[in-house]
Amino acid sequence: MLSILRKNKILTQISSSSLRNIIANEGSFLLQRNNPYKCFSKLVPSTTTTTFTTNVIVNYGFRSFHNYNYKGVSRQMLRSFSTAAAVAAGEKDAVKVLVTAGSHARRMVGIWLFASAAWVFSMVVLGGVTRLTRSGLSMTDWKFTGSLPPMSAEEWEIEFEKYKQSPEYKRINKGMNIDDFKFIYWMEYAHRMWGRGLGIMFALPFSYFLRKGYITLGLGLRLSGLFALGAGQGLIGWWMVKSGLEEPVSEYAEPRVSPYRLAAHLTSAFVIYTGLLWTALSVVMPEPPTESVAWVQGAAKVRRLALPVSILVGITAVSGAFVAGNDAGRAFNTFPKMGDTWIPDEILSMKPLLRNFFENTATVQLDHRILATASLVSIGSLWWFTRKLDIHPAIKSLIGSTAGMAAIQVTLGITTLLSYVPVSLGSAHQAGALTLLSFMVLLNHTTRRPSLSLLKTLPAIAKST
Repeated sequence: MLSILRKNKILTQISSSSLRNIIANEGSFLLQRNNPYKCFSKLVPSTTTTTFTTNVIVNYGFRSFHNYNYKGVSRQMLRSFSTAAAVAAGEKDAVKVLVTAGSHARRMVGIWLFASAAWVFSMVVLGGVTRLTRSGLSMTDWKFTGSLPPMSAEEWEIEFEKYKQSPEYKRINKGMNIDDFKFIYWMEYAHRMWGRGLGIMFALPFSYFLRKGYITLGLGLRLSGLFALGAGQGLIGWWMVKSGLEEPVSEYAEPRVSPYRLAAHLTSAFVIYTGLLWTALSVVMPEPPTESVAWVQGAAKVRRLALPVSILVGITAVSGAFVAGNDAGRAFNTFPKMGDTWIPDEILSMKPLLRNFFENTATVQLDHRILATASLVSIGSLWWFTRKLDIHPAIKSLIGSTAGMAAIQVTLGITTLLSYVPVSLGSAHQAGALTLLSFMVLLNHTTRRPSLSLLKTLPAIAKST
């Protein structure tokens, strides 16, 4: 034992004899009171004692420590050292718990977060339908708290007269009757009120869980950030709509919202959704599925490949927002060529050059085609390179499902393009993008590194079933 202390640079040769006297004279009295640390209090500071204890247990193990068998050092003392080491190491090694108060609280918070993520998913789909039916510019004003819809024929006429002053009515919908206006108005109104409903659905349970003390500080801050971003979505949405209510520069141009603002609105929704989904998974699944060190190593290899693929999928989804913002899906409705050529001549016609990647219809669609193809190839390659890895069966199944979803999404995109973007296929394609993102989030979450406390309990190889 003394040599261990010297090796850890806690004792000098001079203090060793003093320690023998303390153990011989006071050791049994102190051990009876389950306080072995006082044996060293005259020689070793308390913080150093804790460090020493952890080093002994972790670096030398119980056997080597027990083999010294010095007089007055009992097994009771060893157990006390073991407990202290577990506490000291456990704070660093244990999994970060996001929800306190047991499994019931964790289940309740998890259900609420999954429901919130599903609500955001439906918001994205409803927003896509609103855009595809050209309903987004039907409401020409915006109030943060919302307002009641028109309730009488007179109120409907007032709203219709407001819409008649907009560039969209003058250039595209001139001659529209009141019934057609009611349809696009209800679409936009439903989208706005569905968003406000999400705010209430999120805020009330959040307040309840905070009051009950279920949510840790870290989770509370994360959810507060997501809530603030969600509240800001209303402002971003109106900022986007306002751009479509302005007169276009060219007298021949159709009124449409700014592609930059639409991309900001849609990307923000993607961030909120993926943030909620990741957090919900972390609440209900604090540790990734694993049964051996070999599976952990295999999951690490998958994770290194999955992360860049996920970034590529995210960039592809954002590029789709620029396709929508420029209405580029209704141009070059052929595949694999764009019209009669592989690459249109006008892809770099705008000045400065950078504008082409965000405002040029041909360039925006070409970019999206290239990124979508790259995403499909990358996910297929991920499946190919990991098919023989020793990994958890759930991860293998998830990779296969992700590859299948990528193929479906690309097929949906091509079909939507060839069909001149009908509302049904366009909405399905937008929902498919979010579904593919969901698979990538789930894959990254499932392959994350487990806590050190779990790693220490794993066998080298999983038992065969």
